[in-house]
Amino acid sequence: MNTLFPVMLGGALGAGCRHLLGQIMLARLGPGFPWWTFTANIAGSLAMGLLVGWLARSGGSETTRLFLGVGLLGGFTTFSSFSLEFWLLFERGAMGQALAYVLSSVIVGIVACGLGMVAMRQLPA
Repeated sequence: MNTLFPVMLGGALGAGCRHLLGQIMLARLGPGFPWWTFTANIAGSLAMGLLVGWLARSGGSETTRLFLGVGLLGGFTTFSSFSLEFWLLFERGAMGQALAYVLSSVIVGIVACGLGMVAMRQLPA
């Protein structure tokens, strides 16, 4: 039970950050392509790579991992929204956008996570 509070607190903060990001980007870019979720997923993937690299180097605590990785980043990155937005694009007949959204999110997210891990490994101990 003592692991639940850091996850809940981090999750609330991450979800709040994602919501604010979505509101700002929607207001500026409009509802066409779901840039807000794409941006959250890529930034979250990069942050996850950086966090994993940092935790591996520093031997960070389990509480830190739960708060930042499971909570904050779990609340910020939103692959459930990603899935819904794919289907909304698909149902609107925007097949090209739907395919581009899936491929770019997955590929760029994986690359961003790897870059974060490599970047952290390059720092002196």
